[in-house]
Amino acid sequence: MYTWRMKRVIAVANQKGGVGKTTTAVNLAASLAATRRRVLLMDLDPQGNATMGSGVDKSTLPRGTLEVLLGEAELAASVCTVEHGGYGLLPANQDLTSAEVRLLTQTIGRETRLRRALEPVRGAYDVILMDCPPALNMLTVNALVAADSVLIPMQCEYYALEGLSALLGTIEQIRVAANPALEIEGILRTMFDPRNNLANEVSAQLLMHFGDKVFRTVIPRNIRLAEAPSFGRPVLFHDKESRGALSYLALAGEMIRREEEARPAAAPEVAAGGGTA
Repeated sequence: MYTWRMKRVIAVANQKGGVGKTTTAVNLAASLAATRRRVLLMDLDPQGNATMGSGVDKSTLPRGTLEVLLGEAELAASVCTVEHGGYGLLPANQDLTSAEVRLLTQTIGRETRLRRALEPVRGAYDVILMDCPPALNMLTVNALVAADSVLIPMQCEYYALEGLSALLGTIEQIRVAANPALEIEGILRTMFDPRNNLANEVSAQLLMHFGDKVFRTVIPRNIRLAEAPSFGRPVLFHDKESRGALSYLALAGEMIRREEEARPAAAPEVAAGGGTA
């Protein structure tokens, strides 16, 4: 029986900090892995929060995103397995800051380093997620140039709309300059409290302006979700019955359904050729 798989490189990005970006990257990676997708999570933030949230000690990395970006190590050889998660991780720590500085001194090809590093491993994974830093810097630009699409986590608050507008402008600039195929994977409402009138108003504005680009799944404020990183594991392995865990499983399911609906003709063609994915 044919099962279509996603085969996408997705940058999880927002120039605004504290919007649940790393939480989304880690927990979506675990949720997609739970559906038997082959998942790679790449930590592109020098804070290394996705690395720590996956239970990997960022202070003792033999190699990671830094070495891959600078061409000092192959990506495939730098990936470690996450014990509580079921996905591969390209880890990072504060040393990654030096990679950005060194990239800025280059004049040719600095925006495409990550895309070139990814080419040999793209076929090995169904989904590659990149946790971007909360800034528009050379690391984020490398991610957007390498990605097929951008997943934008955002809180439903006043300033978030302004930040979203700036990010969409950046994505359009990347499209024009280096990656014309770059798409919006979706806008994800995070840390949502339905009792908050402003949150409901902003949510309604998002749906009105962006329609189907807004995920129907909403990530609530959830204690279990907030405390899971301190245990070094995704919330699915901390409290699988929590609202946070169930929400990210629902998001993974929604993304898979979107992909399947977008390519209804793919299954018969592959099935006819006897192939499986």
